[in-house]
Amino acid sequence: MTENTQQQNPAPTTELPTQYAPAEVEGKLYERWVERGYFTADAGSDKDPYTIVIPPPNVTGALHLGHAFQVTLMDALTRRKRMQGYETLWLPGMDHAGIATQNKVEQQLAEEGKSRHDLGREAFTERVWQWKGEYGGRILGQLKRLGAGLDWTRERFTMDEGLSKAVQTIFKNLYDDELIYRAERIINWCPRCLTAISDIEVEYQDDPGELVSLKYGEGDDALVVATTRAETMLGDTAIAVHPDDERYQHLIGRLIKLPLTNRSIPVVADTHVDPEFGTGCVKVTPAHDPNDFAIGQRHGLESITVMDERGVITVPGPFQGLDRYEARSAIVGALKEQGRVVAEKRPYMHSVGHCSRCKTTVEPRLSMQWWVKVGPLAQAAGDAVRDGRVKIHPEDMSKRYFDWVDNMHDWCISRQLWWGHRIPIWYGPEGQVVCVGPDDEIPTGEGWHQDPDVLDTWFSSGLWPFSTLGWPEKTADLEKFYSTDVLLTGHDIIFFWVARMMMFGLYAMDGEVPFKTVALTGLVRDEFGKKMSKSNPNAVDPIDWMDAYGSDAVRFTLAKGANPGADVPIGEDWVQASRNFANKIWNATRFALMNGATVEGELPPVEQLSAVDRWILSRLNKTVAEVDAYYEDYQFAKLSESLYHFAWDEVFDWYVELSKTTFFAGGEQAKVSGRVLGEVLDVMLRVLHPIVPFVTDTLWTTLTGGESLVVADWPKDSGFRDDAAEREIELVQQVVTEVRRFRSDQGLQPGQKVPAELTLTGTALAPHEAAIRQLLRLQPAGEGFHATASLPVAGATVALDLSGTIDVEAERKRLTKDLGAAEKEKADANKKLGNGAFLAKAPDNVVDKIRTRLTKAEADIERITNQIAALPKG
Repeated sequence: MTENTQQQNPAPTTELPTQYAPAEVEGKLYERWVERGYFTADAGSDKDPYTIVIPPPNVTGALHLGHAFQVTLMDALTRRKRMQGYETLWLPGMDHAGIATQNKVEQQLAEEGKSRHDLGREAFTERVWQWKGEYGGRILGQLKRLGAGLDWTRERFTMDEGLSKAVQTIFKNLYDDELIYRAERIINWCPRCLTAISDIEVEYQDDPGELVSLKYGEGDDALVVATTRAETMLGDTAIAVHPDDERYQHLIGRLIKLPLTNRSIPVVADTHVDPEFGTGCVKVTPAHDPNDFAIGQRHGLESITVMDERGVITVPGPFQGLDRYEARSAIVGALKEQGRVVAEKRPYMHSVGHCSRCKTTVEPRLSMQWWVKVGPLAQAAGDAVRDGRVKIHPEDMSKRYFDWVDNMHDWCISRQLWWGHRIPIWYGPEGQVVCVGPDDEIPTGEGWHQDPDVLDTWFSSGLWPFSTLGWPEKTADLEKFYSTDVLLTGHDIIFFWVARMMMFGLYAMDGEVPFKTVALTGLVRDEFGKKMSKSNPNAVDPIDWMDAYGSDAVRFTLAKGANPGADVPIGEDWVQASRNFANKIWNATRFALMNGATVEGELPPVEQLSAVDRWILSRLNKTVAEVDAYYEDYQFAKLSESLYHFAWDEVFDWYVELSKTTFFAGGEQAKVSGRVLGEVLDVMLRVLHPIVPFVTDTLWTTLTGGESLVVADWPKDSGFRDDAAEREIELVQQVVTEVRRFRSDQGLQPGQKVPAELTLTGTALAPHEAAIRQLLRLQPAGEGFHATASLPVAGATVALDLSGTIDVEAERKRLTKDLGAAEKEKADANKKLGNGAFLAKAPDNVVDKIRTRLTKAEADIERITNQIAALPKG
């Protein structure tokens, strides 16, 4: 009743172990998948391609829950597409992670009492490659542990030979097209990492500081400026006021003496100044502030750098050699002695930029750097989304993307590091500047030298969707697998990575987009919604959870929380629940195999199927259709919930239980139901496989004798529906659920047998009496039967004889006590809600809680009253 085109093999005789042990299954099974080449894509195949490139983890990295989350979702997408018959390529690799990796090796050297300068550039770079070979890339092994179906034959590294050629080629092309240039600008400088960093690598947070108001000049010519960075006053070259500010018209163009120096600086008029803010005067330090630099450019001001790359003051005088923070205190102290500090505010909370890697406060600094002119590239990246060539999912995330690409500043791409792609520019003795492509000759001779800087790591990772496929060569892989189908990544790196790939992909590939869909996820958080951090006790190593509960349990938990664009809370108890789900699948399949479930032969014709059989096959097809729709919309949480509900509730808790009487009775109907159960398990394991691959593959191969679910066919919805059977079984479920609730209310144990009389004649429930009795532990009404309770439900009547099964008086006493408590709760709530003075003062949420308590109390009173009435009369 579902379309399964793969040839079924007879089920083997191998029995399943009594318990599922992930540690004994997962590693061996993954090795088998890889050895058989299931994940290896064929560029010469005539199948339609489906391509995903993994966001390359840092070579320094270890698997964290964020990695595990996104990898699980990408693996689910590719496994399903592979089963659907696509030539699927999921390409793995790592990023060289310039600053992070260099820091690792420099830390090693520091332990040896050395620095990179002791080794020199060439020897240091060799040391980094050595570190990479020994310690880098452990995350790739952890991805295998998670079950990631990556094509390991195509593993790439952003500094391997092919990708290095791609970097050099695109740099040369951009340079020749005047989209890369060198200029002196204000950049973000990290005094710890000793390199420029881009705007998006700066993290802003509110830090306590000191706002100091300083008097420049004397008498009527004095002006007051406020600053949180007093040390930069040594580099002031002007004071700016608004041109329309009447207070300072007489000073515009005049010179004012700069305190603590022998210099005088002009007062300039500039519309950047807000006359309503503070005194309406701002100090201008062009070498240490981007806004001041712009003012300086407009007015031809000198740019004076006051500190070196480590944040140490370089201006000759009493402050030379002091760290920037030491200098700040010393300068404020000196100004106080001169009576020039007119106001102080501390602590003064203000937004301060920090290096995203080492958390050091960033210093704005004038520096000669290399830049990408992003205007035309960003325009193309925006247009590709606007005209629908690239879809962002969920769609409301598009605004964040447009906010970035439509307002992007030129990108500083040079880094003052030794580890990375060296900028392919050579300088000659006569001032020559030559950009060298991969096939060009390097200039030689006395005086020629290469630019010492390396490229921003995001420059090379921006080429990832096409450089990994062999560009700039016209390879078979590039022809077959570009452009990629989906980029699945966190919404937090739209700016870092997504926009970069869009710009470079469109530029390098003649306007062909790098991916057709950008599916954005949220971030993984702890069960209370707090951000996980290594510095907090809430950080979790997913390997620990995989050791304890199995990889499938971790994967299912992550997928179950994956709503598009939304953050994902996760706790260990949820992983435990997913482990229980895997165990349930195992145990129920084992039971089914022991009781005649089979995939041999065709499904019996509909007329031979019971209503229960037709019901589960109808539900099966609806579930397949539902899961397919959710996959196409990247609704992983909903598809996981759908699979969970179908497998646990409908297959195991209802179909298997309703069919037990048939199986135990044997005969032809048992064979029919055995074949139906085999079909249901076959399809169910297929649709579960992309999310929980290990347990499903083990069970499916045992059930069907097939080679592997990795290469099995994805089931199709055949269109079979039986609404009548679904309504009929819904009635059975209503009866069983209602009587179970009644039994529980009466304090009966789940396995406790009770005499009962079922009046089912003339209803759709009649054929199911044996199953209903089995599920409810109801014995036939024998001699001496006396109905003490009668339950009308779903058009039938279930009469029970509870005499002798419970202590009626004890139960009446317990229920009477509960009734009294519920009545008191109702009275208390009514009293508060009837008090006008209370209602006038109480917050709305408090009043709402009391109303909720009243509603619950009234429901409890009705329920308990009915339970007391249903007790046997003494």
